[in-house]
Amino acid sequence: MLCRIDYLQKIRPFIGKDVIKVITGLRRSGKSVILEQLRDGLNSSNTIYLNFEDLDTEQLLNYKALHDYVCEKIGESKEQFFLFFDEIQDVENWEKAVNSLRVKFNVDIYITGSNSKMLSSELSTHITGRYVEFVVHPFSFAEFKQLDDKYTFDEYLQHGGMPFLHSINFEPQESKKYLKDVFNSILLKDVVKHNKIRDVDLLERIVNYVLSNVGKQFSATNISNFFKQEKRIVATETVLNYLKACEEAFLFKKLPYQDVIGKRMLNVNEKYYVVDHGLREAVSGSNIKNQEIVLENIVCLELIRRGYEVKVGRSDEGKEIDFVCERDGEKLYVQVCYILSDEKTIEREFSSLLHVRDNYPKVVLYKESSFKGNYEGILVMNVEKWLLEKAG
Repeated sequence: MLCRIDYLQKIRPFIGKDVIKVITGLRRSGKSVILEQLRDGLNSSNTIYLNFEDLDTEQLLNYKALHDYVCEKIGESKEQFFLFFDEIQDVENWEKAVNSLRVKFNVDIYITGSNSKMLSSELSTHITGRYVEFVVHPFSFAEFKQLDDKYTFDEYLQHGGMPFLHSINFEPQESKKYLKDVFNSILLKDVVKHNKIRDVDLLERIVNYVLSNVGKQFSATNISNFFKQEKRIVATETVLNYLKACEEAFLFKKLPYQDVIGKRMLNVNEKYYVVDHGLREAVSGSNIKNQEIVLENIVCLELIRRGYEVKVGRSDEGKEIDFVCERDGEKLYVQVCYILSDEKTIEREFSSLLHVRDNYPKVVLYKESSFKGNYEGILVMNVEKWLLEKAG
């Protein structure tokens, strides 16, 4: 079992503090393991751990039953107890129980969930200012290599970083079946069930459209028009609602456009990236055919892991920068390409960056290249090396 040091280090300063630790992220991305590692690291006998996907907790899927169960466990004790609630969104009105336990006892509370809407809007309503959120992603390439150094970047490109795949040695057929099952579980449990979506077929068609157009500019209107061509009328608002529901389930990440010169947000189409590119391969089988898009997807998620707010850059001349990243008042401009060799490709990748005249760092990441060194002050780097070198 891989110890996910980066996440544990972010959470540890809040251990024992009067804030609820909320661990969110894509279903099966490793939240439960992090919760267990936190519990084991405390080495305390005063722990209550409940996994609400376990049938043994079925009788506790109501806030009152959960509240009464914990009250009975703690009793009259004045000692500090550590409460770990895994996939708590399955508990009806769970926030009432959590809030009551927080004020009633000397407790340190940790919860996980797979839907950002449930874990943000409900928490902010009932426990304003009393929680801190940590978003967990599937394995980065650096974590992928920590599992076993023999694993290659090409294998990561194909399979992605869902943690369980290591248990089946990334066997292609078994991995694909598992990822399809996870994908269906995300749609049914975290999108359909949570949002009470009736037209599941439409949702699946919209999701497949996004998977086929990862890293490409499009809008909800584009999707609506696509369905018109198939003789099906779908309102743009419906498309927007379904896309938002997928974002809230951590399936997709939407990036807006930003004017890199005027610094204003642009009212143009967005780009979507999938939170684990292995899911895209399992469902649409297009990773091997579109490796440049997969590289973009991997870099996008890595930048988000590192704490950047990420947007797509565009200048008045229509030149585009893959990622404009901001963190702690600093910026980073990133271009991604599969092969950096011929003059035409070099001109395309570097001209957009050269058009930006500020002094913030700029980098072009590639998988294969005959180009060596930097280009007019712009860092040129192999993407695999960047993913490993910058880890942590």
